Amino acid sequence: MSSAEVVLGFLEEAEPWRLLSPQFPSKVGGKPAWLSERGLPSLPELECEICHLPMAFLLQVYAPISGQDRSFHRTLFLFCCKTYECYTCNDSRCMKVFRSQLPRRNEFYPYDPPPEDEPPSDPEPHQCVLPMSGVKLCWVCGCPGSKACSRCHTVTYCGKHHQTLHWKHTHKRECCSQDAPIVTASPFLFPESELVTEPEEEEQDEKEEEKDTKEAGEGEEEGADCPSLADTLAETDLEEMAMHETEDIKVFQRFKKKTAPEPHQVVRYSREGSPLWVSSQHIPSDQDIPPCSCGAKRTFEFQVMPQLLNSLNVDSTGASIDWGTLAVYTCSASCHSDDQYCPEFIWKQDFSSEQHTQIKRT
Repeated sequence: MSSAEVVLGFLEEAEPWRLLSPQFPSKVGGKPAWLSERGLPSLPELECEICHLPMAFLLQVYAPISGQDRSFHRTLFLFCCKTYECYTCNDSRCMKVFRSQLPRRNEFYPYDPPPEDEPPSDPEPHQCVLPMSGVKLCWVCGCPGSKACSRCHTVTYCGKHHQTLHWKHTHKRECCSQDAPIVTASPFLFPESELVTEPEEEEQDEKEEEKDTKEAGEGEEEGADCPSLADTLAETDLEEMAMHETEDIKVFQRFKKKTAPEPHQVVRYSREGSPLWVSSQHIPSDQDIPPCSCGAKRTFEFQVMPQLLNSLNVDSTGASIDWGTLAVYTCSASCHSDDQYCPEFIWKQDFSSEQHTQIKRT
């Protein structure tokens, strides 16, 4: 693990106004609280690469970079597919992450920090239009959507899939009605919570554990009988087969030990640090992580923990979206985005079947 500080993220309830864009929130679920109102990801960018259906907003992390004016405001947005069949083992194509950043002086927000008090009530609480840029948003998912209902022409969608979903949910009853639209949470969205953070306390006994392990290994070598050449050759294949399993157990046990003091953590943030892997298998090499389009290397920034799944209401008769951990890698230079949401890189690592069994038992 890198010496970079690790900050843990936890879920908390919050008043809805605190999760809107002017408050620069970190949050899970609901609709995205877009940072810049320009250059939002397009519909094709927000589709699952496997089933090509619209992805759902999973979470966003507000992560400004101190001393870098272009990143005075900086947020990372993570989207995921809700089709469980797309969650094949260690396949990241069902997820996408985007970076948006703004200098302190920008056209969307005041120079000074937002007030602590609740602002005047929003005349359009469903936020179907971004106030400054006038960009229309999908009523269902909160992503860019300029396709209006052909009957009332007042509600917009990102595409036919979400228009159909909203029609069945509430719009069939309210379309062209004189009554105000029913503002209810879409069944497509994940439950919304604020993401609050606190530093992880450093472990004091890691070095002692390494010392004990080393001494135990030396003791085994001193007391062991020397095997014959034939025995050695006969056991080689078994040792190679067991090696991966033993290493996998070791990595998983370390994961459980590191998370045990704070079992409700849903995010681990450590820019230019290292992820906490759940398995020794399917760990990316430097070559697996593509550089940013600007040419700069991408480095680890944060990971999403499996504990978050417990809060997403995704279990359905044994079939649901799933992951061991999601590691997000971002441009090390946090390059200027030219008013665009920059795609970054995400790596999904899954639990092995044996680890799933251990998790269920505990």
